[in-house]
Amino acid sequence: MAQPVPIDPTKMGEGRAIAVLTSGGDAQGMNAAVRATVRVGIYTGAKVFFVYEGYQGLVDGGDQIRPATWESVSMTLQMGGTVIGSARCQDFRTKEGRTKAAYNLIKLGITNLCVIGGDGSLTGANQFRSEWSVLLADLLKAEKITSSEAKSSSHLNIVGMVGSIDNDFCGTDMTIGTDSALHRITEIVDAITTTAHSHQRTFILEVMGRHCGYLAVVTALACGADWVFIPEMPPEERWEEHLCRRLADQRSRGSRLNIIIVAEGAIDRNGAPIKCELVKQLVTTKLGFDTRTTVLGHIQRGGTPSAFDRILASRMGVEAVMALLEATPDTPACVVSLSGNMAVRLPLMECVQVTKDVAKAMAEGRFEDAVRLRGKSFENNWNTYRMLAHVHLPDSKSNSNIAVLNVGAPCAGMNAVVRSAVRIGILQGHQMLAVHDGFEGLAHGMIEPIGWSGVAGWTGKGGSMLGTKRSTPREFIEEISVNIMKFNIHALVIIGGFEAFAGGLELVQAREKYEELCIPLVVVPATVSNNVPGSDFSVGADTALNTITATCDRIKQSAAGTKRRVFIVETMGGYCGYLATTAALASGADAAYIYEEPFNIHDLEVNVEHLVEKMKTTVKRGLILRNENCSANYTMDFIFNVYTEEGKGVFDCRKNVLGHMQQGGTPSPFDRNFGTKMGIRAILWLTDKLKECYRHGRIFANSQDSACVLGMRKRALVFQSLAELKPHTDFEHRIPKIQWWLKLRPILKILAKYKINLDTTEKTELEHVIKKRGLVPQ
Repeated sequence: MAQPVPIDPTKMGEGRAIAVLTSGGDAQGMNAAVRATVRVGIYTGAKVFFVYEGYQGLVDGGDQIRPATWESVSMTLQMGGTVIGSARCQDFRTKEGRTKAAYNLIKLGITNLCVIGGDGSLTGANQFRSEWSVLLADLLKAEKITSSEAKSSSHLNIVGMVGSIDNDFCGTDMTIGTDSALHRITEIVDAITTTAHSHQRTFILEVMGRHCGYLAVVTALACGADWVFIPEMPPEERWEEHLCRRLADQRSRGSRLNIIIVAEGAIDRNGAPIKCELVKQLVTTKLGFDTRTTVLGHIQRGGTPSAFDRILASRMGVEAVMALLEATPDTPACVVSLSGNMAVRLPLMECVQVTKDVAKAMAEGRFEDAVRLRGKSFENNWNTYRMLAHVHLPDSKSNSNIAVLNVGAPCAGMNAVVRSAVRIGILQGHQMLAVHDGFEGLAHGMIEPIGWSGVAGWTGKGGSMLGTKRSTPREFIEEISVNIMKFNIHALVIIGGFEAFAGGLELVQAREKYEELCIPLVVVPATVSNNVPGSDFSVGADTALNTITATCDRIKQSAAGTKRRVFIVETMGGYCGYLATTAALASGADAAYIYEEPFNIHDLEVNVEHLVEKMKTTVKRGLILRNENCSANYTMDFIFNVYTEEGKGVFDCRKNVLGHMQQGGTPSPFDRNFGTKMGIRAILWLTDKLKECYRHGRIFANSQDSACVLGMRKRALVFQSLAELKPHTDFEHRIPKIQWWLKLRPILKILAKYKINLDTTEKTELEHVIKKRGLVPQ
C-alpha cells in the first residue's frame, strides 16, 4: 500500500484566507483562542483577518475586517474578555444582513471562518454556511461579484470554538471561560466562608447559569456547600422541610456556617423560579439563622483567564485551523473541543440539537434525561455532589478499617481527597483512620480514628492537614506490618507523589515476607510535579500551574515596561517537565528547557538568535522557562550567563527561581473537584475489593490487582496495578517512560514563532455526539 505523501504544514494554508470572530457573551480565554488561530494560521501560510465586533463587523465590513499580524496578538494571552470585541447583531439574523456579510468575505477572498461563541453564535454560523450558495447566486445576479470571484469562493468552511462561562454547550467537557469563572466564584466563596464562620451565618450565593447548573454544581463541590439549586434537577416536593432539616443537622454536628448555592435559572418542580431572597426568607423564618445573600453577577465573566483556559483555548485554536484547512465541501461544520485531555471534533449541529434536547427535557419535566443529556462530565459532578451532600449514615457497620495517609511533598488538593475519602468511607459503613506524617507515622503508630466533622472545611485548604513525609516504607517495613496488625487496618489509601507510588510498590514486594501487608491499597496521585505513572494528571498540578502562570504574567509585565529584557524562570517538577511546558504554553514563553527533550549549546544559540530577532519587532521582551532538573551541566547560572553574554547590546537578562511558592496556596477549583472525585472512587473500589478479598473470616489480598494507582487516562478514571506500571517507569528520574503532554511541545514552539514541523499525520476524526450518547436508534 502506498504511503501517504507527507504534507508540509507550513504550506497547508498558502492561497487561503481565514477570518476569526468572537460573538455573544464574552468569556475569559477567548483572546488565547484568537491568538492561537492567528499565529497557527500565519504559520501554515494562510492570510488571517480579524472581524471586529462579532457578526456586526461581518455585516458592516470595511474597517471592521482587518488583516491580523503576529505582533497584533502579543500580550493578549493574559487578558480577559475579547480584544476584537463582541456584539449582539440583529442584522445578521436577516437574509439581507447575511448577504452583506457574504459580499464582504468574498471581496477579501475569505472562505474559512472561525467563530468563537455560544450555541446561538455557532447556529448562526451554520445557517450562513448552509445558504452560502444561495447568497453567492444572489450577489452574482445583482452583479456585485464577478463569476471568477464566485468560483474561487464556491464554498465556506466553518469551525466553531465554544466560548461560554456557563459550560452549557453539549458535547464538550469544558467550554472556554468555565474554569476561569470557577476561579472567580471560588475566591469569593472562600472569602465569604471566613466571615460566615466568624458570625455563624448562613450565606446564599447566586451564580450564573440561566439554563445550565454546571457552575453551581462544581462550586457546591469546591466549597462543600450544604445545598445547591440547579435548573436541570429541581428539588423534590416539600424541599423546604428537607433543606431546613439539613441545615439544622449540620449545625448540630458542630458546623458554624451554612453555604447554599443557587444557579441563576434555578426552578422548582412546577417551573417557578427559586431566588436567593425566597431561600433567605425560608431559612430566617423557619430556623432563625442569621442569613445573608450575595449575587455574584458579572464578576464571574471578568478577570484574567486561568492557566487551564489558556491551554484549552490555545489547543483548540490549533485544532480549529487544522480542521478548516483539512475541510472539504462535504465536511459538516464542526466544533473543536477537549474531551479528557484529547482534542476532538464534533458535528456542530448535533451538539446544538442535544443542547436543545436538554431544554426540551427540562420543559417537559424529564429532569433525569436533562442531566444525562448534559453529558458525562455534568452527570458525574451531579452524582458526586449528591453522594456527599445527601447524608444518610448507615445503620450497620462493615467492620472494616481503612487508613488514609499523605506521602511526599505537600500540594494543594490533598485535603480534598482526604475529606471525600473519609466521608464516603463513613457512608459505606467503614471506620476511617487518619495516619499522620506518612509512612513514618504508620510505622510509629501516629494513627487515630477520624469522623465526619473531623474533615469539615478541608476542601479549600492548601498543604496537608494530616502532615506528610518523603520517607518510603522500606526502612520501617516491620514496624508498619506490626501497626497494621495492631490497629486492625484492612485497606490503605495512599495520597501523594512518586514516593506514594514507590512506597506502594515496596509494600506489595514485602507481602511475601509479611502477611499483614496482604491488604488492598490504592495510590491517589497528588503532586505538583505530575510525574506519577498511571495518570495523565495529578491532584495539585493545576494549582501549581496557576501560581507559575500568574507569576510569569507579572514578570512579562515588568519586561514589557523596561523593554529589551529577557527573564529566565525556574520551575519545580524534579525531572518531569510538565510544569515548565504547560506554564510556558499558558504564559506565552519563548522556550522551555526540560529533561525529557535533551538540548545542547546549539539549541541555546538558536534561542538567543530568535530573541535577538524578536527585539527588532514591536515585542521587545522575552520569557524563558527552565525545569529545575532539565540538565546537570546547563544550570540556571550557565543559561543566564550564556543569554547575558550573547544578548549584550541587544537585551539584558534577569533570573527568577520560583521555589516552594509552587507547593502552597489554596487549591484551584479543578484540584478541589478532581481530588473529591478521586477520594470517592478510591473508597468505592476498596469497598468492592474488601468484599472480594474476604476469606475465612479475614482479609487476604495478594493478587497484583489488589494494589493499584487510580489515575485519569485520556477520558476516564481507571485503576491500574502497580506491578503493571512498574516496567513503564523510569525510577532513576522518577517519571513515567511515556508522557502525553510532550505532544504540546510543538504547539508551544509554533506559538513562539519557531519554524518547526508540526506532525499532521495523526488526524482528529469527527465524532458523533448523538450516536455516542445512544439518544437515537443506532
